[in-house]
Amino acid sequence: MAQLHKLTSKQVEHARQPGRISDGGGLYLTISKAGSRSWLFMFRVNGKRREMGLGSAAPGGVTLAQARKKAAEARDILQDGGDPLEQRQAAQRVALASSTTFGEFADQFVEDQRGGWSNPKHAAQWAMTLGPAYCKKIRTRAIADVDIEDVVAVLRPVWLKKPETARRIRMRLERVLDAAKVRGLRSGENPARWRGNLELLLPKQPKADGHHAAMPWADVPAFMEQLAAREGVAALALRWTILTAARTSEVLYATWDEIDVDAGIWEVPAERMKARRPHRVPLSDEALAVLEEVKGLDPELVFPAIRGSGPMSNMAMSVQLRRMKVTGATVHGFRSSFRDWAAEATSFQSEVAEMALAHVIGNRTEAAYRRGDLFEKRRRLMEAWGRYCTSSRKTDVVSLARGAGRS
Repeated sequence: MAQLHKLTSKQVEHARQPGRISDGGGLYLTISKAGSRSWLFMFRVNGKRREMGLGSAAPGGVTLAQARKKAAEARDILQDGGDPLEQRQAAQRVALASSTTFGEFADQFVEDQRGGWSNPKHAAQWAMTLGPAYCKKIRTRAIADVDIEDVVAVLRPVWLKKPETARRIRMRLERVLDAAKVRGLRSGENPARWRGNLELLLPKQPKADGHHAAMPWADVPAFMEQLAAREGVAALALRWTILTAARTSEVLYATWDEIDVDAGIWEVPAERMKARRPHRVPLSDEALAVLEEVKGLDPELVFPAIRGSGPMSNMAMSVQLRRMKVTGATVHGFRSSFRDWAAEATSFQSEVAEMALAHVIGNRTEAAYRRGDLFEKRRRLMEAWGRYCTSSRKTDVVSLARGAGRS
């Protein structure tokens, strides 16, 4: 058996030479070139050498006797076939799990994921749904202890009243609890899992049609005429959204450096697109006219917030619709209005309309799109849409659009 307790307290106190000094049985006093001192236990598991720190050997730190006791405990674990370092790490994870609350972990998870979301509002939505508004009952609970009763308690109050919100909360709870398990803060099944789990405890939700309510395309010109008479940035942003057939998030964060007024092109960067690829939007004369009205409001954002800094609220255009007492239509639904108009009132190919909406389509057409030969067709489509939206003589414009689609 290897000799133990080679060192004396005085030797430890006066040791100055950088390096490792053995006390026997795997215990070493280590001294760095800078003079810092610590205890180290070296051992082998399955033929592989491992090292485990036992604390500082500086005055006021771990004494020789305490280091020997820790080393003896580690040797006992090895004698029983265990790994002292793994056991210590497991104990640390348990301690961390018991001291880390769901709220703390969820907030950090949102912060860690923030850079990967294309739309800044996603972080706000995640923070809101995982915050006190919906998860107050579990935010102070240890992340390791969150169970299925906790998850049901969060979901039940909104499960039937706000089905879409409830589904998003459940999916986000599942993601957070999965991440906690990967970090070693949880074990066992995920209590927010749906199949074979929550589906057996929560009632069936009412079915949704899955579509955003859309204004009939024949009613769009009259609405646009009323909208043009309205003042404010929200009204201008809504006109631009309709004329470009863009998504709300693409419009809210539009900046002047994305727009080439002379060329009539708006280049939306990939990080703000749903498909995560850049999208060029041809601007009609009507869309360019909106830019003239917002010019000078902000040096960076095209549609800035009325109060404070930054972009408008993502609800600003929806509020504009409510103020105009528009029912049965949503901001996103105008994309459907555009698509229906293109299909029913023009001869443009469906692929051209799909590309105008930045939808992912077949590889062959996509390759043609990258070559640029469909961009001009999209420009003619958006010009026809702009004329249609701003004309009260609908039949004449529809006829004109049909003619443009044949070119």
